[in-house]
Amino acid sequence: MATPNTHYGAAAIAQMIDGAKHIHFIGVGGVMMSSLALITHQRGYSVSGTDRTQTAVTESLEAAGIRLYYEHDQSAAYGADMVVYTVAISPENPEYTYAKAQGIPCISRADYLGYIMLGYTRRVGVAGMHGKSTCTSMCAQIFVDAGADPTVLSGATTACLDGAYRIGGKDHFIFEACEYMDSFLDFNPSIAVILNVEMEHVDYFKSMEQIRTSFGKYADLTGESGFAVVNADDAEVMASVEQYLGGVITFGMENEYATFRAVNLSYNGGYPAFDILLDGEFFSHVQLSVSGKHNVYNALAAAASAHLCGICAEDIAGGLRAFGGAGRRMEYKGRLNGAPVYDDYGHHPTEVAATLQGMGEMGFERVFCVFQPHTYSRTAQLADAYVKAFAAADDVILVDIYAAREKDSRGISSAKLASKIGAHARYVPEYEKIAAVLAEKVNERDAVVIMGAGDVYRLFEHLPLEK
Repeated sequence: MATPNTHYGAAAIAQMIDGAKHIHFIGVGGVMMSSLALITHQRGYSVSGTDRTQTAVTESLEAAGIRLYYEHDQSAAYGADMVVYTVAISPENPEYTYAKAQGIPCISRADYLGYIMLGYTRRVGVAGMHGKSTCTSMCAQIFVDAGADPTVLSGATTACLDGAYRIGGKDHFIFEACEYMDSFLDFNPSIAVILNVEMEHVDYFKSMEQIRTSFGKYADLTGESGFAVVNADDAEVMASVEQYLGGVITFGMENEYATFRAVNLSYNGGYPAFDILLDGEFFSHVQLSVSGKHNVYNALAAAASAHLCGICAEDIAGGLRAFGGAGRRMEYKGRLNGAPVYDDYGHHPTEVAATLQGMGEMGFERVFCVFQPHTYSRTAQLADAYVKAFAAADDVILVDIYAAREKDSRGISSAKLASKIGAHARYVPEYEKIAAVLAEKVNERDAVVIMGAGDVYRLFEHLPLEK
């Protein structure tokens, strides 16, 4: 059971933190939590944190002077004036329960992030059911290459950041705005990007009406002086911002009235090239270094956001061309029997279909996909959509469903899903057997993608890849 988000808001947190000297982070090893801990440390606070596993991220925090503990115990929170926690912790976490008993303010990660970002002039929040990490990373590439010195908090590693976050100047704050459990409603964007809206996180969102309402509230956080950068080709996105009172900047390909529109789309070696029109006039020519039509939308959103922040067309096009992808987003890992092997985080049917379609445009003879479904609720409710999504793959191997926070109460399984997908799909739970199947079947004319948001990446331990 997760610990709920707090919703104190920036003004209340400012009062809580007034006079505080020592701030403790529970679950500090995560991408967002580690970046928040580092920003807090750089602001002059004494910072400590706990996480169960020692990683390169935690080691970097220790090197910066942050005291870490690798066992959850109430003693780790001794002396803290405030506690920041990730909602992934249990409500019985000993540091959390100790802080509550002692009257120490406890603030959820999203709530604290909303407070932190107000220290920056322009705050670009990237939201949407799919593509958030990629679009955030594209923005980071553009801003970094343009010399804008952004502070960035992404959900995926990016080469230009040498990780998943960057502590820069106070002019630009670029962040991934997660919609799960309405976390993004604690943020304070001045530019609210909405890439797409559809049914997702079915353990929390019960209807499209609820989802539209949440995204509409997210856009409203910018205030009348802010901007919503929204997908004109997505009817649900446009419905979400019908009542928005700020400036609306649209992007798209199909809607001829989109503010930023991609035209003359072609593919060079599977990678999209296109012209961007701004209000119907030529803005720039863009050549992407990542595949898939979905990345054209991500690029348009990044371009619109950068333009609003004063970055010129030439620098925007250069940054987009330089962007080589985000970690676990069609990330090249090596070759098996000459076939390129990719690692991808996709787990929703729309993401699966977009990735496989993009691979199809790259000219491979066959596409092999190893997929790990994520959560029983998503797999059960979207099973028919998965069947359509995998039509673009030639060979599909399913491993067991990654339960995450759930227990099996839906009567769904990977074996049942494989049966629904059809003859080109099978259920193989053992990674050693999957590796053997791939080693036997693929050749240099094929491609392989290992896909899922759980721990399916462990398959790479069994694949004899060559660079």
